[in-house]
Amino acid sequence: MKRLTTTAVSVAMLLFAQSVFACDYPDSIESQPDGTTATRDEMVAGKKAVQAYVANMESYLSCIEAQEAQAMIGLGTADEETKRQRQALFDKKYNAAVEEMNIVAEEFNVQLRAYNARNK
Repeated sequence: MKRLTTTAVSVAMLLFAQSVFACDYPDSIESQPDGTTATRDEMVAGKKAVQAYVANMESYLSCIEAQEAQAMIGLGTADEETKRQRQALFDKKYNAAVEEMNIVAEEFNVQLRAYNARNK
């Protein structure tokens, strides 16, 4: 009986910890500098904003990876189809976040190329 109680408390704590340490999706950058008109300081600030966003997104990705690993452990003896579906959903969520991160970085790179072309 003691073992069952300990296991139940452990599972409850794990579920509680997941909800407390939920992974927050980082806010995207509201606007990036326009490379055709931006000053050097504006481009530097834009670069720092993109770098911070990428770092936040990488932390988010690490967080959801850890949560998914715990969730898969929690599935335990669930059938393989359930595990496969869960993995497919996770993959879509992860890949969408990576794609957004790449889009934000590429948008800045386009503006940086425009800035550099203007200042040759």
